[in-house]
Amino acid sequence: MAAADYELPKNQANYAQLSPLSLLARTAAVYPNRLAVVHGDWRYSWGEAERRCRRLASALKGLGVDHGDTVSVMAPNTPPLFEAHFGVAMIGAVLNALNTRLDAATLAFILQHGEAKVLITDREFAPVMGAALAMIPAEKRPVVIDIDDKLAPPGAMLGKLEYEAFLASGDPAFAYGLPADEWEAIALNYTSGTTGNPKGVIYHHRGAYLNAIGNVLTWGMPPHSVYLWTLPMFHCNGWCFPWTITAIAGTHVCLRRIEAAAVLNSIRDNGVTHLCGAPIVANMLNNADPALWPDLSERPVQMMTAGAPPPAKVIEGAESHGLKITHVYGLTEVYGPVTVCAWQDEWNDLPKPEQARIKARQGVPYLSLDGLMVGDARTMAPVPKDGVTMGEVFMRGNPVMKGYLKNPKATDEAFEGGWFHTGDLGVWHADGYIELKDRSKDIIISGGENISTIEVEDALYTHEAVLEAAVVGRPDETWGETPVAFITLKPGAEATEAEIIAHCRAHLARYKVPKAVIFGPLPKTSTGKMQKYVLRDMAKAV
Repeated sequence: MAAADYELPKNQANYAQLSPLSLLARTAAVYPNRLAVVHGDWRYSWGEAERRCRRLASALKGLGVDHGDTVSVMAPNTPPLFEAHFGVAMIGAVLNALNTRLDAATLAFILQHGEAKVLITDREFAPVMGAALAMIPAEKRPVVIDIDDKLAPPGAMLGKLEYEAFLASGDPAFAYGLPADEWEAIALNYTSGTTGNPKGVIYHHRGAYLNAIGNVLTWGMPPHSVYLWTLPMFHCNGWCFPWTITAIAGTHVCLRRIEAAAVLNSIRDNGVTHLCGAPIVANMLNNADPALWPDLSERPVQMMTAGAPPPAKVIEGAESHGLKITHVYGLTEVYGPVTVCAWQDEWNDLPKPEQARIKARQGVPYLSLDGLMVGDARTMAPVPKDGVTMGEVFMRGNPVMKGYLKNPKATDEAFEGGWFHTGDLGVWHADGYIELKDRSKDIIISGGENISTIEVEDALYTHEAVLEAAVVGRPDETWGETPVAFITLKPGAEATEAEIIAHCRAHLARYKVPKAVIFGPLPKTSTGKMQKYVLRDMAKAV
């Protein structure tokens, strides 16, 4: 048999592009009457969900949004942001879900860098979005559509269009299909990394589809699971769960604010089976009033956690309440989680603290990830699987970004040698499980959010009394890490900790503001570089 005999062309009968759009089409066709979305007292079915997404696509098309255009959305975990995950893609446009915790200057940069043609924004965020839009030249500002959510606090209208009225103008039978190429962009997410300006991470339809299905397989999710939105939907597109829950005809239970009472009440009232979040969410629930907890002894609720290595104590506490923890790991550049601490039966007989310690490891690849390696950061040779030798974590496969928007240098650096360089340092255990130990960059992860030390340092340097500044993270039981600032004042200048913190609050998003300020000379190498490892040790003692 000649190899050429097997070389038959693809055609419509035997090939289709992988895209989350097919997941919505199937679910709406097979389960049109099943509950799709819960938002307060408002509920609608999968048939209605698809019609609303079609309306959004049609209305955006009528507004002039076309293939490859960017649609930005500033909203909490509410129906409009869920609908944008499909409606925007139906016309070949790209969804840019904005981080609701960002400051106006950063948001203005993102809107301009991503060339947003339309901004859909919840009225709760009118102050910060209004300030961001004011920083953009009038001719480059996106068309604004305001979301008037009945559960939101009062807020101003920034534009002339209201979301529900805009939706009503669209066609519920709008025809949509799969992208011409599954490599086309479906989403744009910004991550600050360790530079002041965020980098735009581009997702493609193929990766979004495969990681959405990867979530189902990794978590063993049954059909019609009820998913509570405790993870921000803007964060890596909610780890692909807008598409995952749709694939299994589950129910999206929306939640505007992540508060212990709201989470636990929703678990009880809506029959929630699954939720995600950083360890801070589990810790928040651990410390909630015991009277708020529903009885989960007969139906444990599955919780997937990532964003920072979860302390064993947090895992143990959550599981004592009836949450079953699955620890995963990933980055914005890989669509959220792509590794999992897959559980082994023989671990069931271990003491609970030991089980929790094992669960804190980052684990093994998702089925959707082709390669995972801990290697020498310079040579990229794999390190020994001894649980001791440190190396950088490398990944490759379908759930890896297309690259950084308008940043070929950073893209080339990230993919050097045919692997994605995570910048995270870890060890490789004999059983093949990886475990993070440190970060090769100085990124601070606080409550699942990245904080750029350079950005915070830049803000500190704008204070007239500051001569030198350095920022490091210190461990925090609640947030995982929090920033600490080390400052040398100019000769003769004076400033207090309170003044420095107030200055930062005026220049940064609140979660990026240092929680402590230490004054004095800063340790440096012979070449003048800050010795941040010394500062990290000092920060732990504060």
